[in-house]
Amino acid sequence: MLYLDDYIQHLTFERGLSTLTCKNYRRDIEILGTLADKAELNTLKNSHIRRFVATLHGRGLSSKSIARALSAWRGFYHYLIHHKAFTENPIIGLRAPKSAKTLPQALSVDQAIKFVDIAGDDFLAIRDHAILELFYSSGLRLAELVNLDIGMLDLSGGTVTVTGKGNKTRIIPLGSHASQAMQTWLTTRNLTAIDRPDTQAVFITLKGRRISARAIQYRVKAWAIKQGINADVHPHLLRHSFATHVLQSSHDLRAVQEMLGHASISTTQVYTHLDFQHLAKIYDHAHPRARKK
Repeated sequence: MLYLDDYIQHLTFERGLSTLTCKNYRRDIEILGTLADKAELNTLKNSHIRRFVATLHGRGLSSKSIARALSAWRGFYHYLIHHKAFTENPIIGLRAPKSAKTLPQALSVDQAIKFVDIAGDDFLAIRDHAILELFYSSGLRLAELVNLDIGMLDLSGGTVTVTGKGNKTRIIPLGSHASQAMQTWLTTRNLTAIDRPDTQAVFITLKGRRISARAIQYRVKAWAIKQGINADVHPHLLRHSFATHVLQSSHDLRAVQEMLGHASISTTQVYTHLDFQHLAKIYDHAHPRARKK
């Protein structure tokens, strides 16, 4: 598509967005090109975009996915207006169709502890134990954990520094169990990473290379089965569990926002609904007037 490569370079080098984010922008904008068919971008009107949205909705695309696509298209046209002499942004004022809100799932405290407390003294078990403890202890995103380098860890201070969405860096505390698991892993890792590629990567494969996101997803699901966790477990579920359990204990929404790296507190507020569900269950169980006959 005309100007798309220029825009992706702009996002990469001028705005500093991650490779994954730029890949998602490219995919969504390519969808716009497919929908537009042979029409020139500077001829598209608001009515065209409404029809495109209806088409995507009719194909079963979720409201969230359509909203993300509209955001990508809007940003692309904003770039075209400022850099390619376009005069109109046809995405302005458009929103995705509303859909029912779904709350993020989370493991119970007992489930989470049982899941991350894996046993084993071989390379993979020690590494995976550290990965699971770190996910649950600090609420990292999958990409943040994959991209961790040795210099980002401060085990003596009990912190880990990560660079998240929007190229924003934050410092997150490490729990004692995670710190111990990480220390055990680093000792094992250092015996393996000598004269191997990717020696700065915290989590590596048996061949010494930085572990991939897909490999972590596979290992997480495999361990969930081994640990007898009856749930669809994935890395982001541990992030949800971290946020839910910290909020239930602290009721400090702002602190949870900072640890998760959310740009807006409204994103974090979804966990208050999970917290209310937890409190409601306690009330229903404990209050004599709340018990159903």
